Amino acid sequence: MNAALAEALQASAAAVEAELDRLATVPDALEARVWEAMRYSLFAGGKRLRPFLVMATGDLFFVPHDSSVRAAAAIEMIHTYSLIHDDLPCMDDDDLRRGKPTNHRQFDEATAVLAGDALQPLAFRTLLDPATDPSADIRLDLAQRLARAAGAEGMVGGQMIDLQAETTSYDLDQITRLQNMKTGALIAWSCEAGAILGRATAREREALKAYGLDLGLAFQIADDLLDAAGSAEEMGKAVGKDAEAGKETFITLMGPEGARKRAEELVAHAVARLDLFGERAFLLREVARYVIDRRS
Repeated sequence: MNAALAEALQASAAAVEAELDRLATVPDALEARVWEAMRYSLFAGGKRLRPFLVMATGDLFFVPHDSSVRAAAAIEMIHTYSLIHDDLPCMDDDDLRRGKPTNHRQFDEATAVLAGDALQPLAFRTLLDPATDPSADIRLDLAQRLARAAGAEGMVGGQMIDLQAETTSYDLDQITRLQNMKTGALIAWSCEAGAILGRATAREREALKAYGLDLGLAFQIADDLLDAAGSAEEMGKAVGKDAEAGKETFITLMGPEGARKRAEELVAHAVARLDLFGERAFLLREVARYVIDRRS
């Protein structure tokens, strides 16, 4: 990984974790257990890619740190809720996430469901607070777009298609749609959020959203490759579960070499979409290249 990118990822992760710590304080109250479960998964590690994208795109437009870090915290809450629910026995039934027991194993299923449920309104409350941006129109735009990206038109819809993949064969176009919804939608929002906060032009916003969709699909293909060839120790979670369930993936449909080539093409497309921003988008170019070279 490029040294400048490594430093930037570390700095953005530290900033968003400080914000999450402030926003998700455990109260001295009867309901403290749900907050403890929320914090358990919020602070379980991870790449913090989505918060980084919010803050890096915000930097293109000189968005104040206090604004971009709140939007970054909100997307990490939504992402974390999705992981908690994704690991449940009724979904992927995973015992390990980021090298630690999954939320329902550390606590219990009911508490894990409630922790995921609670992270969603906390994310929207964070976005809609005037501290995120003085303009109510900007805050509403962010919230509406995140609701679409996280809901049945985006991540949740993609998860539904993914569940059906255990009994239904999909072609490449359908797998692409699945992953654009399940993974790409939230990554695209992360890239567009900084532009919205920065009052970017429609052309700039569209370029960053398209960059995010390309990046999200490349990220997912890289995940499929790691799932097929990586180890549980490297990944911090069980591997090979899609193959065990008989699901179609980019690997089964294109082969490892074909999938790798497709990911590289997507990264090239993503990088080209940043031409509009010149050298200012250096870190966004570097993170796109990192996505397909990572080992976890």
